[in-house]
Amino acid sequence: MKVYDDENDFNENIFTVEKSDYELDPDYGWGPCHEGARELAQLYDKNKRIFDCISVFLSFILLFINGIYVVKFFIKFGTLTYSVLCGLCGILTADFLSGVVHWVADTWGSTDLPIIGKNFLRPFREHHIDPTSITRHDFVETNSYNFLVLIPVSVYMLWNFVTKSQEEIRSEYNWSLYLYLLGIFVAYTNQIHKWSHTYFDLPKYVVFLQKYHIVLPQRQHRYHHIAPHETYYCITTGWLNYPLECINFWSTLERLITNITGYVPRSDDMRWAQKGVRKKFKEKLINADTQTKEMTILKNRGDMLVNGRVPIKKQQEDLN
Repeated sequence: MKVYDDENDFNENIFTVEKSDYELDPDYGWGPCHEGARELAQLYDKNKRIFDCISVFLSFILLFINGIYVVKFFIKFGTLTYSVLCGLCGILTADFLSGVVHWVADTWGSTDLPIIGKNFLRPFREHHIDPTSITRHDFVETNSYNFLVLIPVSVYMLWNFVTKSQEEIRSEYNWSLYLYLLGIFVAYTNQIHKWSHTYFDLPKYVVFLQKYHIVLPQRQHRYHHIAPHETYYCITTGWLNYPLECINFWSTLERLITNITGYVPRSDDMRWAQKGVRKKFKEKLINADTQTKEMTILKNRGDMLVNGRVPIKKQQEDLN
């Protein structure tokens, strides 16, 4: 079996192996062979796939139409300075929102919850025990949730563009531009997240964006994937990760919620992580117990041989 490690592979989950070897070897621990990861991956069914395709398609159509209106009105009364400020605010807002959603989904709730458990929390649980699973998801599965949340906002924007007068649109243009750019950054947040786990064959422009921290770099995202996954939640650009950690933003919220509700952070996340670990630990205990029994048998045989002989009945018991 051939294994090729990358110097940035902090999860130790990136490797290239022959498929037959990979499928037959259950001892990788974390990754696709993890018991919990396999179970979670199977929860992505045909109905969810159809729903995801519809969400991405509708969102793309709405973003395209709204983009035409945004460009049209920018030519009429837009300014470059305000456009840059709207873009910057949109990036920061998207980064913060990505952190909030990521923190909530990682820390609270259970996959057993109706509707949201299987459909929303499942990918977060799978991602922690198989971090590179996201690199095996196509564009639709990777980005469907983000595109879904854009649909109501995009409908609202399109309604305003179609129904309001020129003067009203002009007075609200900067706000509309901010919402549109925010939507773009939100839509591609999980794609950026996917790039942070992709170690081979990334487009050159993505490598450039990561290198200069315009989008989430691979090296920064490693901090989140150190168990128990309680830090660095922002995954659009990661610009807000360090400031939020300096003020203990997430840990303070967790203590507050735990004091009020008594709920333990990341308990469901830990439950899924332990599925494969418990099995392996049990196997190790069984092996250790077997070795101990073998050592005892050998010791008894040695004691008996010193006294002259090993009884036939005892030899049969040992063999059983």
